[in-house]
Amino acid sequence: MKTNRLSIGLLILTALLCGFPSLLPAAALKRIVIGHPEALSGQYAKAGEQAIGGIQAAVEWVNTVHGGVRIEGRQIPLDYKFYDCESRKESVTSLLERLITSDKVHFTMAPYSSGLTLAGAPVTEKYGMIYLNHGGASDKIFEQGFEYIVQTIGPGSQYHAGTLEMIRHLDPKAKRLALAYEDSEFARSVMDGAEAKAKQLGFQIVFKRTYPQAVADLTPLLSDLKASNPEIVLGGGHFQDGQLLNKQLADLKINVKLLSLIAAATLPAFGNALGPLAEGVMGPSHWEYGVTFSPEAAQKNELPWIGPEQDEFVNLFKKATGQELIPDYHAAEAAAAVLALVAAVEKAGSVDSDLVRKAFGELEFMSFYGTWKIDATGKQVGHDMVDVQWQQGERKIVWPLATKTADVVYPKPRFK
Repeated sequence: MKTNRLSIGLLILTALLCGFPSLLPAAALKRIVIGHPEALSGQYAKAGEQAIGGIQAAVEWVNTVHGGVRIEGRQIPLDYKFYDCESRKESVTSLLERLITSDKVHFTMAPYSSGLTLAGAPVTEKYGMIYLNHGGASDKIFEQGFEYIVQTIGPGSQYHAGTLEMIRHLDPKAKRLALAYEDSEFARSVMDGAEAKAKQLGFQIVFKRTYPQAVADLTPLLSDLKASNPEIVLGGGHFQDGQLLNKQLADLKINVKLLSLIAAATLPAFGNALGPLAEGVMGPSHWEYGVTFSPEAAQKNELPWIGPEQDEFVNLFKKATGQELIPDYHAAEAAAAVLALVAAVEKAGSVDSDLVRKAFGELEFMSFYGTWKIDATGKQVGHDMVDVQWQQGERKIVWPLATKTADVVYPKPRFK
């Protein structure tokens, strides 16, 4: 007995002196802390605000409904500490260092966007700490050999795959496809995946070009796009450029059968900013209010269910943000990352990053966000996307058919 107490005491002392809270045994834990550099200003602020609200909602559920994180018969509260990284890579790296070495967090969350997620990964690898990727979709992230990054958002190469399958279902004769994406890690990944899928389905790519980040005028690119006479336009990158792309397509009266923009078109702010110009515009989404994931669906698929049901999550999100706002997928995927962490920690029975990472690899579950499973690299392979369309000022799920809340409007209304 004395030996056991001495061993535990030495372990606790070592953890405290070395600054490694993950080495503390469960009996010594008073709380489990997630640290997060997230964008509350700059280019990715809209998505970052959603993510923080979603995480706060999930943490509230874990602590008040689930009763805390369950380890060795104890229920340990979950805490969340975040800083504004201002959408800047250098801030991400410095804030992760601060969270790990000064704030002594147990786990870290990546910021929104593939570029910022990639910037932070070497830091968390250096410290051997779990890095929860809620918003970095680029496939490239999982080609670097990182060991501690775990993805909840799906890979970028799949974003427009379902959209193209929908078009082929709706209009087997549609051929002429234009691709116009932001020159960023995420958007290039989406474009590469869309190109491969389009060729597989027999589309003719009549235009393919990227545009700079923080672009102020897309008129030259769109003039060339118009000359290619496309039937379908797929593109975008993030909120600001997607909004600009939509507006200038309308200004130039570039009318196509279908327009789908990644990231931007799924944000409530997109419809608010563009009004009638958003009518009929589509976007791929990881989650939308109205999806049918439930404990019953989990049972039917022989999967464990974790977390709040959809309406409970929405209410928790509204409470966290203090706004009467339906969350978008950026909030849902961030919340689902927290639920996955809790499941992995409870499976591991520890906050040790190596044990928790092993547990992540063995997890498969369903939540209000959908199914969750990763491959050996940490890439999300279990989650399927949906396609949404702006119809009379609201986002409606139109694909896949099994999850739709409205019929797709095809061709989309013309710009006037």
